[in-house]
Amino acid sequence: MYVVPTNDRARQLRKGVLELAILSVLNRVECYSIEIIKRLDAYPALTATPGTVYPLLARLDKAGLVTTSWVEVAGGPPRKYYRLTPEGHASLAEGVVAWEALSGAMAEILVEGTS
Repeated sequence: MYVVPTNDRARQLRKGVLELAILSVLNRVECYSIEIIKRLDAYPALTATPGTVYPLLARLDKAGLVTTSWVEVAGGPPRKYYRLTPEGHASLAEGVVAWEALSGAMAEILVEGTS
């Protein structure tokens, strides 16, 4: 396991990828918000608080990238589940291409800059 930096630079970089990570989680399975947060927690660099995830989910919903439905839960309050729309799947695909290009270029330039 690696140490996740907590400085301002690391926080800013992480903010930029959380939306793509959430889209990726929802590509696999329909989830409610706390479940999304738990899935992100499996990757220490992507750990996020409800205060970060809820506004992102609201923005994704407003943009038409996710759709929501309320599901009754035995012994608890209803849960709001999120799933990708066709536009959300397209946005994820575009994001993956952009991420691969960006991360590949960064890997190359960082190697050049340290050698």
